[in-house]
Amino acid sequence: MNASELDPELKPYVTAALGRKAMDPVVLDVRHVTDVADVFVICSGRSNRQVSAIAEFIEKDLKKAGIRSISVEGVKDGQWVLIDYGHVVIHVFYDPVRRFYDLESLWADAARIDISEMIDRQQQAERKTDNNE
Repeated sequence: MNASELDPELKPYVTAALGRKAMDPVVLDVRHVTDVADVFVICSGRSNRQVSAIAEFIEKDLKKAGIRSISVEGVKDGQWVLIDYGHVVIHVFYDPVRRFYDLESLWADAARIDISEMIDRQQQAERKTDNNE
């Protein structure tokens, strides 16, 4: 599945996750493998401080769009932040912790949603911003 097939309702979540230079974002369609959520967004940061900053940005960005989380766990530690929006769960990991838990393999039966177009657009926007500064 690619980003153009992504439910438009999910785009704000993916865009928010891309907003603070999160590393290696992955979006999994978990509707057919669990009742916990419809989609997992998984990304990581290079330090516990960056993980916390990414998670805080996601929450603020989505709140501006009128989307409020049900619960948030792990922001203070910055190792694994879980932001639950009900049908979408966002996991922000410190990179070594992400590799240890390897959610992508744990949920290997879930369809991976191709977000490469969204990543490319985000990177172009960041380059444009950097050039204007």
